[in-house]
Amino acid sequence: MAADTAAPPPSPALMEKAKRIRVLLTDVDGVWTDGRLFYFPGPNGVLIETKGSTAIDGMALRWWHAAGHVSGVISGRDAPGITHRCQMLGVAHIFQGHLDKIEPWEKICAAAGVQDDEVCYMGDDLPDAPLLRRAGLGVAVANARREVKSVADYVTVTPGGQGAVREVIELIMQARGEWDAVLEKYGLRR
Repeated sequence: MAADTAAPPPSPALMEKAKRIRVLLTDVDGVWTDGRLFYFPGPNGVLIETKGSTAIDGMALRWWHAAGHVSGVISGRDAPGITHRCQMLGVAHIFQGHLDKIEPWEKICAAAGVQDDEVCYMGDDLPDAPLLRRAGLGVAVANARREVKSVADYVTVTPGGQGAVREVIELIMQARGEWDAVLEKYGLRR
């Protein structure tokens, strides 16, 4: 698990973009997870799909929400386990089964009262590219497709499913001057 992978110091331009972010939107498979899907027979013989996500990202999402920010997922797949995990973590906007992600994006922005430049979007595959270009801060995870990385403002050091969401939340909260409050909560200082 790449829980504490050192990223190079962010550029002033990246920090300026990150400072404006109020909403964090992400894809799921390949961002919250490493992209692998597992199938097991359920009690009635029907296959059950499962996937893994890391608690590191979950904790960061809790800090994000505690700071008064909004999050959401826009995924091409529909997975009941992701709905449950999102609800546990306080994710406000859950759109699954949307390979075309523009309509959910617009609904979330309208509901949150934000402009595109106030949104960070994290993705890993081709359907994410339009939102990466549209976002104020477009982020590709380390394991993203090459074409997706080419349109991102930032590429994480950490792969999806291993703490990439945490890396981005820390980056944004540092830019907004909110990260020290998280550290102080646990008796740590920067």
